[in-house]
Amino acid sequence: MAHEISPIGTRAAVTDTRNASLGDLRRILERDQNSKIDMVAPASNISAADGNIVVTGLPPVITADGVTIADGTYRPTAVADEGISDKLKIPLTYVRRTRADAVDLYDRNINGWLERDPSRRFLLRAFKGEPGVLRAWLSDSYKRLDHLDILTAVLLGVQESGHPVKITGADLTERRMIVRVESEDVAALAPELLRGYRSPFTGQSGEDLPLVSAGFVLTNSEVGEGKYKLTPRIVAQVCGNGMTITKDAFGKVHLGARMDAGIIEFSEDTQEKNLALITAQTRDAVATFMNREYVERKLSDIQREAGHKITRPVETVELVAKQLRFTDSVRDSVFSHFIEGGQTTAGGLLQAVTATAQTLSDADAAHELETQALTAMAIAAAA
Repeated sequence: MAHEISPIGTRAAVTDTRNASLGDLRRILERDQNSKIDMVAPASNISAADGNIVVTGLPPVITADGVTIADGTYRPTAVADEGISDKLKIPLTYVRRTRADAVDLYDRNINGWLERDPSRRFLLRAFKGEPGVLRAWLSDSYKRLDHLDILTAVLLGVQESGHPVKITGADLTERRMIVRVESEDVAALAPELLRGYRSPFTGQSGEDLPLVSAGFVLTNSEVGEGKYKLTPRIVAQVCGNGMTITKDAFGKVHLGARMDAGIIEFSEDTQEKNLALITAQTRDAVATFMNREYVERKLSDIQREAGHKITRPVETVELVAKQLRFTDSVRDSVFSHFIEGGQTTAGGLLQAVTATAQTLSDADAAHELETQALTAMAIAAAA
């Protein structure tokens, strides 16, 4: 059988998607999957030129689609530059400054450190293109768990659990995939948490709809920005504010055995074992997190602090913002939502943080902010 040399494709950018439907997310992931190329390359086969990363001398791999060639030029994303900084021990502020203001120094620093240890190997994750996109610069022992595989396995686990759910939104960024899953059956009363609260989105009162729903959030990174995780999430129905309970999350670290140099092609057997484990974990997560007793137990914990009165809102929001390192714009938004929500308690601050998270266009920032909401409430309650 004759094999054709596959030319470098036309992929030129990383897609950022906020609050996508499940169908839209699937379409993007399937398109991305066809553009991916992963390679383990010794430092001697990598160089920097004009702010790009150039790979030369890697052996091609024959697949059913033809011969795939890794050699080419790849434009690093911000995440890839962070990986370069980490693995080559070049300060990130310097990497960013040289990329912006002195690309010749960017090239010389990378090439100099690569030349010092030419046998050291790295995993480069990229999209093919002219030039391609370097998505991540990682250790050669990083274990690949891709978004499409994870999503497929998790949805299968939900299906096998028999529990009815809905996908309330999905985000995709250079750093991670975030999928929010909510139970259609499990809800609990939370009158103490929602008493006095008014949704900034609908104007509806918490007294009119004092219910929360069970759920979880799926997160995964293909580029070294954290492990695959399933994290329980309780959602206030009156406003859609989500409370993620990070201490109960479980997942899998992306760490495996060191790999040989060249393009990486994982066997079907390896992939099937990964998917089977994730599917089983998802069934366990649904059984644990989408359970009324679990939700009521967590609500009890939350409501112990939620009722603490805040008498000095300006100072309290400033304290929370300082300890959690909020940007000025996030701090101001939290304060505005706190006032608009009308709930002058630590629980009201929790709602203000989660409401602000919903309004952010940056999906990574929104996710990180939501995970800080319970901590923000605790700080406010102790102030």
